[in-house]
Amino acid sequence: MYEKRKAPRLKEDNEVTIIVVSGRDPLPREKVIYNSCKDFSVSGARINAHILLPIDTLIKIDITLKTVHQMITVMGKVKWIKIICNDESYEEGIEFVNTPDEAIKKLKDYISWKQKQTSLKPI
Repeated sequence: MYEKRKAPRLKEDNEVTIIVVSGRDPLPREKVIYNSCKDFSVSGARINAHILLPIDTLIKIDITLKTVHQMITVMGKVKWIKIICNDESYEEGIEFVNTPDEAIKKLKDYISWKQKQTSLKPI
């Protein structure tokens, strides 16, 4: 199977806070939305959301890494949507855009550290 991802994903459940930066009306701007992130990489994330964010909506995401109690802020754009429960729950694919190099480095370092931790655990 052909893999389209640009970077390996870390499957880990983390809390995220989302602020809508721009999108189509009637999306409220500056609305804070609390959700969870199911997996992420240095190029994007899959989030569970309680509101539908249309494709191409620009959002600011604060990812709280529960293992190290650190927050990383990234900018992202909605690339795909999957309805989990009609009008209640959605999965949304986010591509990180215009994110500072420092935030990308923190994500890369964290993913690398977690992968090493996982490979060192005895079976």
